[in-house]
Amino acid sequence: MGAFMDEETGVPDRRVEDMSYREASEELDTIVAFFEGREVDVDQLVGRLVRATAIIEELDARLRRTRMQVEQLVPRLTAVLEDAAGSEDEAAEAAGSEDEAAEAAGSASAEGAPGLF
Repeated sequence: MGAFMDEETGVPDRRVEDMSYREASEELDTIVAFFEGREVDVDQLVGRLVRATAIIEELDARLRRTRMQVEQLVPRLTAVLEDAAGSEDEAAEAAGSEDEAAEAAGSASAEGAPGLF
């Protein structure tokens, strides 16, 4: 993780806010493994519990912010995609109308020109 360890608490001195989600999650996994160990170092117990709490709170806050951003962006993205689909449908209809008009003009000129066909 690249942070210095506090020898007494066994906790890195790096701020959780400065860590990536992945780094914080990995550190939390390490702390959980510490607590699951058979021999828990009492001198490090409180420090690691405080650190785990800080990591959990930070990751939870990040998830909440991300969820809010996604909830705001999805309707905008949906509107853009619907507009794009509507534009494609309109273009296809316009192209179809032009083809029909050209066919009608072609058949009318062929009918009006005796002896050509």
